Amino acid sequence: MLKLNIFEAKTHLSRHIRRLAAGETILLCRRNVPIAEIRPLRLPTNKARPIGLLKGRFKLGSGFFRGLPDSVIADFEGRGS
Repeated sequence: MLKLNIFEAKTHLSRHIRRLAAGETILLCRRNVPIAEIRPLRLPTNKARPIGLLKGRFKLGSGFFRGLPDSVIADFEGRGS
């Protein structure tokens, strides 16, 4: 963890951004008293999620695939009363 006073952080911001991108955490201080912690964000994963992760862990009821009542469909389509 890198400990920086505000002046140092402002003066060399681009250098410290590179360190953040590399995974380092910065403890921001005012007169050597910690006031904030700056951490890098987690990068999103680009992996495709596998299909069927919950297979066998729950069951759908028999009415799950039945159509909705006409009144509900009308409400969704903006034709409801």
